[in-house]
Amino acid sequence: MSHTRRLAFIAGALYLLTVVTSIPALALKDPVLADPATAAAGATALHWAAGLEMVLALACIGTAVALFPVVRRVDEATALGFVGSRTLEAAIIVMGVLAMLSVTVAGPAAQALVGMHDWAFLLGPGTLPAVNALLLAPLLLRAGLVPRIIPILGLIGAPLLLAAAVGILFGVIDQVSAAGFLSAVLIAAWEIALGFWLLLKGFNTDAVERLYAPARTVELVDAH
Repeated sequence: MSHTRRLAFIAGALYLLTVVTSIPALALKDPVLADPATAAAGATALHWAAGLEMVLALACIGTAVALFPVVRRVDEATALGFVGSRTLEAAIIVMGVLAMLSVTVAGPAAQALVGMHDWAFLLGPGTLPAVNALLLAPLLLRAGLVPRIIPILGLIGAPLLLAAAVGILFGVIDQVSAAGFLSAVLIAAWEIALGFWLLLKGFNTDAVERLYAPARTVELVDAH
């Protein structure tokens, strides 16, 4: 397995890991956070959700780290921005985890901590995936590293998710609603499709050769 194929495999696996950790975490924590009075009884569910979300946060960073050596050859500043955005997303997820765990011992302050968790969810997993897509999708599209339809999904879904986040912020729509769910569908499809493609197929070989050709030319010249 070549170096770039290995990086694609790792990035794809980590993208899919973000999906398989986020969905059960949401299912575990939502019933408890909906009624903070039951937080003590639901502490075990919250602890499991917290563990899954910590794995999610690390996987978010891992996807950016794995992709950076390749996509920086397209545009290093944008690639670095993607690493920063993905890291910020992970940091906000961790903030939400801390608020969620504190609910179990907060007593009267539990509702405030649930609010903090909800805002962290909106600003992190609810908004930053759109920023990530706006940074990464053009790099993949420009270089032809994956089929065009995959980054196009991200570029279409990103504005919809951002619009929904603004709507939630100003109270136009509810955070947990049909509109909020539909706004996230294309972004979810983009991340899942990208994960499967990178895991199973890797980067398009011709695109990788074009990106690495200048470096190889320089190496040959230096060798002589």
